[in-house]
Amino acid sequence: MTEKEKAAAGMLYDANNDPELLAEMAAGAEKCFALNSLPPSKAEERKEEIRNLFGRTGEKFEIRSPFFCDYGYNIEVGENFFMNFNCVILDGARVTFGDNVFVAPGCGFYTAGHPLDAEQRNKGLEYARPIKVGSNVWIGGNVCVLPGVTIGDNCVIGAGSVVTRDIPSGVVAAGNPCRVIRKIGE
Repeated sequence: MTEKEKAAAGMLYDANNDPELLAEMAAGAEKCFALNSLPPSKAEERKEEIRNLFGRTGEKFEIRSPFFCDYGYNIEVGENFFMNFNCVILDGARVTFGDNVFVAPGCGFYTAGHPLDAEQRNKGLEYARPIKVGSNVWIGGNVCVLPGVTIGDNCVIGAGSVVTRDIPSGVVAAGNPCRVIRKIGE
């Protein structure tokens, strides 16, 4: 089993020494550099760079630079997607955003995690768990979404939250760790 196959299966894998993954990360870094080097006035060229980087996009989307990711091909965004400045997606596993998702500046979506055992961690082993964000979601500034989290549809995640577990649909959630504050409409 290759390291990439191990990652896709949710197993511990070595992204630090595997030639295939290192090459794919280098390609992702080059694409991010190209995107981040384009001026805002080159909107169509920027969209084309994002389409070449991501696994899937809708027709209408905007990602403001700087933006950084590991691979890019594990990222999928729906229609009417907006991501503001200085966001990071560590996409060792799939990261999926639904339609009408708005992400404020400084947010991070991290599928990557590391073993608690120091010996395994020091060998460079890691794991990746997918992140899913539903449709009609607003994510406030400097939110951190951790590996394996699903955020339901019609949610608002308050600024500065650290989302460590799934958030159900139709709620306002905030805090560290992020927790449901109330249902939307209450």
